[in-house]
Amino acid sequence: MDVVAEAKQDEGAATDGYYEQVQALLDPVVDFRGFARGVMGPYASSSRYRSLDEAGRKKLAGQLDRFSETMRQGLVRTYSKGLLAFGGSRIEVSEPDAQEKDARSASVQQLIYKEGSDPYVVLYQMGKNRDGDWKLRNMIIENVNLGEIYRSQFESAARKYDGDLDKVIDNWSAVEIDT
Repeated sequence: MDVVAEAKQDEGAATDGYYEQVQALLDPVVDFRGFARGVMGPYASSSRYRSLDEAGRKKLAGQLDRFSETMRQGLVRTYSKGLLAFGGSRIEVSEPDAQEKDARSASVQQLIYKEGSDPYVVLYQMGKNRDGDWKLRNMIIENVNLGEIYRSQFESAARKYDGDLDKVIDNWSAVEIDT
């Protein structure tokens, strides 16, 4: 929130420098590749990958890399704008719901109180990676599941471009959630 407060104080709007600062904070805690793979759904599934020959696997891995970076940029911008809109608000974060030692997933609820209104609810769905680090895998903002929205958008674009994932990625423009 210090980055948000500084951005509001300096320019009051999102700048490339602000996005870079937020991205530096998110990179260690967000599984952008896992998020992108979930959005790609059956187009990047393990079963599809195994069904491909070596050239197809290499192509799919490259497409997943490109889409991961595209999703990363879009998510950072969307989240950064949301932070600016709520900067200065009181924020409460709950304890994760997974209390078991060996849990592989957990949800963390955040309440954002803006003056004169009920709190906005953000649910962070977390997963533990192979190294045992917790990473964000999905977000639900006021009951709007970003992963599901983006997956639906990806599937629609894949139909539009007759399954050409390169065209889907080249023309990707993530839906932005109004704050």
